[in-house]
Amino acid sequence: MCGIVGAIAERNITAVLVEGLKRLEYRGYDSAGLALFNTEGALERRRRVGKVAELERALAGEPLAGRLGIAHTRWATHGAPSENNAHPHFSGNDLAVVHNGIIENHEALRERLKGLGYVFSSDTDTEVIVHLLDHKLQELGDLTTALKATVAELHGAYGLAVISAKQPDRLLAARSGSPLVIGLGHGENFLASDQLALRQVTDRFMYLEEGDIAEIRRDSVQVWDASGRPVQRETVQHREGAEAADKGEYRHFMLKEIHEQPSVVQRTLEGRLGQQQVLVDAFGPQAAELFAKVRNVQIVACGTSYHAGMVARYWLEELAGVPCQVEVASEFRYRKVVVQPDTLFVTISQSGETADTLAALRNAKALGYLASLAICNVGISSLVRESDLTLLTQAGPEIGVASTKAFTTQLVALMLLTLAVGRARGSLEGAVEAGLVEELRRLPARLGEALAMDRTVEKIAELFAEKHHTLFLGRGAQYPVAMEGALKLKEISYIHAEAYPAGELKHGPLALVDSDMPVVTVAPNNELLEKLKSNLQEVRARGGELVVFADREAGLDNGEGTHVVHVPHIADALAPILYTVPLQLLSYYVAVLKGTDVDQPRNLAKSVTVE
Repeated sequence: MCGIVGAIAERNITAVLVEGLKRLEYRGYDSAGLALFNTEGALERRRRVGKVAELERALAGEPLAGRLGIAHTRWATHGAPSENNAHPHFSGNDLAVVHNGIIENHEALRERLKGLGYVFSSDTDTEVIVHLLDHKLQELGDLTTALKATVAELHGAYGLAVISAKQPDRLLAARSGSPLVIGLGHGENFLASDQLALRQVTDRFMYLEEGDIAEIRRDSVQVWDASGRPVQRETVQHREGAEAADKGEYRHFMLKEIHEQPSVVQRTLEGRLGQQQVLVDAFGPQAAELFAKVRNVQIVACGTSYHAGMVARYWLEELAGVPCQVEVASEFRYRKVVVQPDTLFVTISQSGETADTLAALRNAKALGYLASLAICNVGISSLVRESDLTLLTQAGPEIGVASTKAFTTQLVALMLLTLAVGRARGSLEGAVEAGLVEELRRLPARLGEALAMDRTVEKIAELFAEKHHTLFLGRGAQYPVAMEGALKLKEISYIHAEAYPAGELKHGPLALVDSDMPVVTVAPNNELLEKLKSNLQEVRARGGELVVFADREAGLDNGEGTHVVHVPHIADALAPILYTVPLQLLSYYVAVLKGTDVDQPRNLAKSVTVE
């Protein structure tokens, strides 16, 4: 969602702030702005609706320079996208705030502040924060003390950056439910909602924890925890190059990230496979003991991560013999849950900051689950810190809003979980595990073979150029893969797409099938193939045009109205991971033909940190 960048230095930091915002564009946003303590000793800001490029143009026409500043990209929650609603927000001419998150008690605070004489110029909940902070500053005199008093009255989620023209020797930050990281320099320091925004200026970072407040000066950083005690947060040095935020030879980040999947899957497997088995200690020192007790699994996730969980349900029940429930986090957190004995609570999230998934985890802690396990791509995220066990995927930064490599690495992690739980419980035969471990070792090469189908899929995408609706079909563990394929197509090409279990075709969706509605099917070579072939005949009999991604050994070939793309053969259990790749390529090339914004599709955000 929204992005924050801040800096305090001995040099002009305008370019640092703007570059930081550019590196956060992957999050999704509708406006951008910055505020600087300028060379004349006053706070000045520029705000624009639209892309960061619009803000850059504004700065080219009316330059700003300063050594202290904050910047923001906003994704609208309270109030439509407009310049007045864009951040930073001011109170008077001396105090500026940027904010990620949602303040739930903003209406009551707004009425109280109006009674104190404050005039509001926006529809946002954020403006409440800056006026309340100004009120506290007038009472208490010190900006840091005033911020501590202010956040004590805020209910909801926030990541805050604050500067004041009256106390320009500091940049303040506060974190509750929305991530913030401090970048450490030499004679200068920085702040951001994601370390990716600061990789051009530093490789040393300090991650704020829940409830922290930080006072950042040019040559020092002081942090207080939620109870107000001074604390020292660990400094972490990142050595991964900034090339992760560069498209390189690729036209879009999404295409780059699709092609990175063999290498990131290899990284996710590294150090986690023994000669014939999964190394259970990869999940944590207590994992083997806990997994032996597991009698049920509850998976909670959102969006693409939810689809990964649905695939895992098939694996856990078939291979590990463990009953598994999968639920969307936004539903799980608001219903009364009956917890089965010895249930492992599994959350899946790319960012580890997904608001609904985090809330579900926090609710689950009071419900009597055996333990919690996070499968996540960000090691310092809230989800990881608050879970009992963790398995980190190694996808690296994913810039494209539509998830690709994060999804496949989640699937790999979930297969590792399945094998580990099955062995710990004694429900998985050693020979079966050994066979799948060997197949996992071959998986990166199989993904490379699937990527070699690139040009074939690009040609198939032409069938969709003028279409407005698409149906996706799959059976068994390929049904969630079909759901993910439909999600990708609708996310970036804006074509309406739905997915169904192929056996449900005759129970309603068949009424939609005609020559204007392509039907995309995933068809691996397993015991459900013959039944799937019957479903395909039903489509052809109604004049529907078929695109079939089929195992090379499945015996399916091109025919009138049927376009078959042959996928490399792979063990049936791992087929959902492999078949994801051509569906990602299909959605990408259709979106390119449609001329949409592939990396930043409209109305969507990368990391959904609010409800």
